[in-house]
Amino acid sequence: MFEVFFAHITEKVALTAADKEIIKSFFVPKKLRRKQYLLQEGEVCKYLSFVSTGLLRSYNVDEKGEEHMNMFAWEGWWTSDMSSFSTGEKAVFNIDALEASELLMITRVDLEEMTLKVPMMDRYFRILFQNSLITKERRLISATTYTAEEKYTQLAAHHPIMMQRIPQNLIASYLGLAPETLSRIKKNLALRKP
Repeated sequence: MFEVFFAHITEKVALTAADKEIIKSFFVPKKLRRKQYLLQEGEVCKYLSFVSTGLLRSYNVDEKGEEHMNMFAWEGWWTSDMSSFSTGEKAVFNIDALEASELLMITRVDLEEMTLKVPMMDRYFRILFQNSLITKERRLISATTYTAEEKYTQLAAHHPIMMQRIPQNLIASYLGLAPETLSRIKKNLALRKP
């Protein structure tokens, strides 16, 4: 379970064997069945979770009962309701498994203690949070300035795994499009191919 985890970390920072043993002691493994919740809106998010295997989605539900995708997390990705995790307030997102998944989870208190014991992990998380902010900024620009077709082609180019593993209606929700609009875009793109 830790192989994917440490491979992901060592892409960004160097760890010793002793560091890895210390880090392991702070994480709790968890398995989720398909459609099982990791977090439900209104609960307090107690864990930051790393996806070792599987696929999860984070979303909120509006007053009409419609789901709005916030993000997807597959192998090598982290997921959480960061506001709830950081503040202890109630979560605004639901997180559940689209596929059977294996996670490594850490509490806020353990995260702080771990980064004190292994300072390189503080740098690792700083890099992650910087990258997360960049991704959120790009998503905001995409949502406010790109056409529906540009949103789809950008997503397909940067995250082809999503096109293979995530149902079309969820991709449409993530892009802020109706499923019919996404179908039309895909059809038009297919017709334009030589």
